[in-house]
Parts: sequence; structure tokens; C-alpha cells
Amino acid sequence: MVDDDCLQELRWLDDRRDGQEVLRDLAARLQRWQATYPKLCDWVEANIEPTLSFYRLPRQHRKHMKSTNMLERINEEIRRCTRVVRIFPNLESRLRLVRALAVELHESWFEASRDLNMDLLREDRKEQLRRLDQAV
Repeated sequence: MVDDDCLQELRWLDDRRDGQEVLRDLAARLQRWQATYPKLCDWVEANIEPTLSFYRLPRQHRKHMKSTNMLERINEEIRRCTRVVRIFPNLESRLRLVRALAVELHESWFEASRDLNMDLLREDRKEQLRRLDQAV
């Protein structure tokens, strides 16, 4: 069982500037924890890369991607609409409703760009490509 101090220390991941900084700090902490929490350290080493994938996004997007708020919002919207229908004649009708909700939410996010500004993502991508061209 992992104690609260260790879990509190893991929360610092969110405060780092980039994935490289996280990996450096994490390596030092894993060495310190290895004697006390060997299973946790093995699990973290095996599974940390997908967890840190949001560091590849622009900094302004990270706060949305590291949280499950957007996913919870989608699930709540699906629950709300399916409660109204209550009984679906078949699986396909259920999927049509969920797809329609997903498209509607996507369009509202895309148009409002309140949560994720796609211009930032495009600019960040261009900057990454420029750096890659300069390195070659």
C-alpha cells in the first residue's frame, strides 16, 4: 500500500514545464522509493510514457488534457440524453444517439474554442516542424 506522502509527491508531475523535466525528477524519486515501494516503481516505469503524452501539447491545452473533466462532461451528456429515451430498440439506435451527441459536442467545442484553441495547436505544430527542419 502506498502512503499519502508518496501520492502527494506524485502530484508534482502536473507542475513541471515539460516531459524531460518530469522524467529527470521522476528517475530520482523512483530511486528513493525503490526500497519502500518496489511494485509502484515497476508499474510507474512500465506505464509512465502514455501518462506524460499531454506534455507534447501546447502549454495552454495541458490543463484540459491532464484532467478528466471533458470526458466526464461527455459521459454526463450521454447519460442525460439516454435517460430521456430510456428504451432503445437496438444497439444501432443507441450508437446513433451517442455519435450525434459526440458530433454536436465536438462542433460546439470547435466553434467556441473556449476549451481548446486549435490555433495554438497549429502554431505549436508549425514550430515543432521548424525546429525539426533546422536540426536536419
